Amino acid sequence: MSEPILPKERQKLTPLNNLIFMSRWLQLPLYLGLILAQCVYVFHFWVELKDLIGAVLGNEAALQHIFEAVTVPGARQATKLNEATIMLVVLGLIDVVMISNLLIMVIVGGYETFVSRMHLEGHPDQPEWLSHVNASVLKTKLAMAIIGISSIHLLKTFINANAYDPKVLIAQTVIHIVFLLSALAIAYTDRIMIGTQNQSKTPH
Repeated sequence: MSEPILPKERQKLTPLNNLIFMSRWLQLPLYLGLILAQCVYVFHFWVELKDLIGAVLGNEAALQHIFEAVTVPGARQATKLNEATIMLVVLGLIDVVMISNLLIMVIVGGYETFVSRMHLEGHPDQPEWLSHVNASVLKTKLAMAIIGISSIHLLKTFINANAYDPKVLIAQTVIHIVFLLSALAIAYTDRIMIGTQNQSKTPH
C-alpha cells in the first residue's frame, strides 16, 4: 500500500525576502483611497438624480443646474426640459455607474491579485469573474470597462454634435477606436501567452 503524499513543507522566508513580500501591504492605503473615491461617486450620483427628479417636478433651481451640467461651453443653453436633455443626464448617471463598476473591479480584483486572498469561495455574492481572476484577466476586464465608459462619452458628444467642432468629434472617435484596438491587442497578447503556457505544460 502506497504512502499518502504529504503536502510540500513551506520553505521559511529569509528576513529580506519576507520584508519584500510584506511590502505588498503598502498598496492597502491605495485601495482604501479608491473606496473613498467610490463614496464620492455615490454622492455625486444621488445629487444628479435628485436634480433630475426636481427638474421634472418643476423645481427651477434643479432645472437650472441640469441645464448648466449638460450645456456645452459656448453653446446656447436650453430653456426647457426635453428628451435630449434628459438623455444626457441619464447617460451621465450611467457613466457614473460604469466608473463605479471599474472601481470595484480594481479594488476587489487588485486586492485579491496583488495583496491578499479574501477567501470568498462559496460565498453567495462572490463575483463570477473573481473565481478565475489574475493579472491578465484583470487587464482585459479593465480595458473593456474603459471602452464602455468611452462609448458613453462618445454618445453624449454625438447627441450634442451640432455644438461641437468637427475636429473634436473626429478626435473623440479616433480616441475611442484606439481604446478598442488596445483592448484587442491586450486580449490577443493574453491569448498567445496562454497558448504558450499550455504548450509548455503538454508532455512531449
